[in-house]
Amino acid sequence: MADAALFIGWGEVVRGREMKALQVFNETQQYYARLQQAGTIESFEAVILNPHGGDLVGFILIRGDQAKLDALRATEEFQKNQTRAQLIVNNLGVIPAAIGASLATGMATYAQAVQELA
Repeated sequence: MADAALFIGWGEVVRGREMKALQVFNETQQYYARLQQAGTIESFEAVILNPHGGDLVGFILIRGDQAKLDALRATEEFQKNQTRAQLIVNNLGVIPAAIGASLATGMATYAQAVQELA
């Protein structure tokens, strides 16, 4: 069971780059499918948001083992994928996230800090 995640969020597509955005999105889906098949990640899910007035247009949530996700972020292929995405969308962000057991640990740490500072 995954204990960590990467949240990869993005904003609007750069005007005039819409066709390239579709190409890179499809290539990215294939890339993460290969990583899942190889056991590098546990799963991934792409989400496109309905218009809501904010800057976030969509995201991919990648689930896996913390050490494997850390190693993935350091690979040349991951960096190349993020660089390509950065050239076609605004506000690209890659954010480590807590899920599963690490979420419970993080919330316990937060609760302890709240009590200490109350």
